[in-house]
Amino acid sequence: MTNPLKKIKQVSADYKLLDARDKKRFWTDGILNNALYILMAIFVIYTASVRPNFLTLGSFANLITQVAAYLPMALGIAGCIVLTGTDLSAGRISGLTAAFAAVMLQKTDFANKMFQSLPKVTLGWILLVMLGVVLVGAIIGLVNGYFVAKFSLHPFIVTLSTQLITYGIILWFFGLNGNNGQPFSGLSKEYKEFVGGELFRLGNVAVPKYVLYAVLLVALMWFIWNKTSFGKNMFAVGSNAEAAKVSGVNVFWTTVLVHTLAGAMYGYAGFVEGVRSGSVAATTGLNAECDAIAACVIGGVSFVGGTGSISGIILGVFILRIIFVALTMLGVDSSSLYIIKGAIILCACALDMRKYLVKK
Repeated sequence: MTNPLKKIKQVSADYKLLDARDKKRFWTDGILNNALYILMAIFVIYTASVRPNFLTLGSFANLITQVAAYLPMALGIAGCIVLTGTDLSAGRISGLTAAFAAVMLQKTDFANKMFQSLPKVTLGWILLVMLGVVLVGAIIGLVNGYFVAKFSLHPFIVTLSTQLITYGIILWFFGLNGNNGQPFSGLSKEYKEFVGGELFRLGNVAVPKYVLYAVLLVALMWFIWNKTSFGKNMFAVGSNAEAAKVSGVNVFWTTVLVHTLAGAMYGYAGFVEGVRSGSVAATTGLNAECDAIAACVIGGVSFVGGTGSISGIILGVFILRIIFVALTMLGVDSSSLYIIKGAIILCACALDMRKYLVKK
């Protein structure tokens, strides 16, 4: 790992060798390339001055809880972006798997239980349902990857199609057994405890168990990205698919597996979301992929392809959550949050493309 102090000294030495015009461009490029981070720092300082409770332990506990919930989807969609693609079906896959988990893990004596013949909720059943919804997500992701790799279709078109198909399945599922589109509720206490039970406390706020699961998921994804041939192949395909193919990389299976892994992450995200929201509606997961894409781009996962890191994704999710928590504390309405979210994605992508053009 590079010594940060040594790197700073090297940058300082290089800066002294520049002439006046290059020094001006050095500062201009530095400010533009890090504009989002600079603005975030200013925004955090302003929010803390206006709302002192923004920097309390309770606020930090709320922040890491939100990060842990949104991180799995970002970890999944990041691989698709590394391959110069995206995934518009992520939110709907999460909503579908949340619905599946909810109906499978309702209370035994719940009056409006969807399937009365299901067994009593035990730890073994919870784990089986979790594996089941992860598998459902992985299968949809595999379909995405197959059509992208086999027919050279743009991921935007493929995942838009599966988004619509998945939403149709969701609407059909919510109409079963006379449910008529009503949200699924009555989740068992065992399911709630397994996902959202108290892990530890920060101040007066309980940090749920899914924060620990998110940490384990990060460790797993870091290993896959950095220590396996699959991870190396993924970056090679994202950088230059033709060159990777010549080098012996199986571009077809790498593309399929990246999307399959992404789908599995969305499936897990849905499993957690069921408990977070308390009940699952047909709208659960709507536009969730927008947050994930924004976090990835902010964290340095480039749409140009072949660039990204797990630490960057975590940083991106943290930054995005800090912004939204701060905006909520400042009383910004939900409608404006969508406008701000769109502006962040637009600016982040523009800055990312600017970096790429400067390098060229």
